[in-house]
Amino acid sequence: MEASYGFANKFRDQVLRCSSCGFCRAICPLFGLTKRPAFNARGKMLVLREVMDGSIDLNDELIETLFQCTTCAGCAEQCPSGVNVPDIIKQVRKDMVFVGSCHPVFIGMNQILQEHTNIYGESEPEDFERERNRSAQYVYFIGCVGSYREDEPTMATLDLLDHFDVDYTLIDEVCCSGVLDDVGYQINKDLAQKNIDLVLATGAKTVITGCPFCSRTFNNKTQYDRLKKEKVKVIHISQFLKDFDPGVKTDKLVTYHDPCDLGRHCGIYEEPREIIRKIAPNFVEMRHNRANALCCGAGGGVRGAYPKTSIAMARRRLEEVGEIGAEVLLTECNSCVHNLDNAKLRAQKLEFCTTSQFINQLL
Repeated sequence: MEASYGFANKFRDQVLRCSSCGFCRAICPLFGLTKRPAFNARGKMLVLREVMDGSIDLNDELIETLFQCTTCAGCAEQCPSGVNVPDIIKQVRKDMVFVGSCHPVFIGMNQILQEHTNIYGESEPEDFERERNRSAQYVYFIGCVGSYREDEPTMATLDLLDHFDVDYTLIDEVCCSGVLDDVGYQINKDLAQKNIDLVLATGAKTVITGCPFCSRTFNNKTQYDRLKKEKVKVIHISQFLKDFDPGVKTDKLVTYHDPCDLGRHCGIYEEPREIIRKIAPNFVEMRHNRANALCCGAGGGVRGAYPKTSIAMARRRLEEVGEIGAEVLLTECNSCVHNLDNAKLRAQKLEFCTTSQFINQLL
């Protein structure tokens, strides 16, 4: 008897369209690390076929297979059959939550964002010594990681905006809660509404995000559609800074890591490179870059649920930095900075930070 799950109703054709060619194996960070067939997209699609056929059920036995995915979209980029694996996996996780099967860390994430305003459940974010909730041309939206874990890159970005005399304000922001959509739950509508109200109260017509994931959430999730209706544009900091010339340069060998959320999910590849080329004549690409960039291992809830695996994926990415002998690794995502920093070996003489942070250091 065929099973009736949401993913089967929405994505049956795509699951069946997978030809098991194995192209996804070349880019999948989980498979590259573990070599376990069930952890790459092809293996997951084969498992889901059995679920659709009624041979097996979505239950706790499949948590390890279906929740170990960073939703980096590398597989979707490589797939000759056009299978959108991240969307399928996110719907499968919702189906599993509905039937009562979910990784306990993700259950905890959902509970935290029902009771708190940030993913860490903390009460006091960094102040950043900036006025909040005032009328301004721009709102700078920091995000949870930049507010509670990577405050130095955030402060550097704010200093850079001040240097360029940008008329911006911070707000008493709360978590965009987009992470819940990745791990089987629904975005918290109350948190989304609070962010929308705070943005609109400033009169700003552009929101600049420091976090690619927040940018994705604001632009793509229906809970934030009101911003579009009010003609408020949401852009990432890299899209904003590309039009400025810092007027400083470095002689160091610099490379760039494409965050999955900014690159494959948002299609933003050239803007960060435009900025870097202005300040780094000795810019060199890693072997995997742009749409083929390796995931740092932080996405899809994997960093929280499988920290050792996440760090191991980040170290695989750092190996490519070593191949080209780069002295500086830049990226445009605080989550990537956080994970790569945790993965860095003591022997590695490598500086890595956000592009904004690096420019601010040069200034």
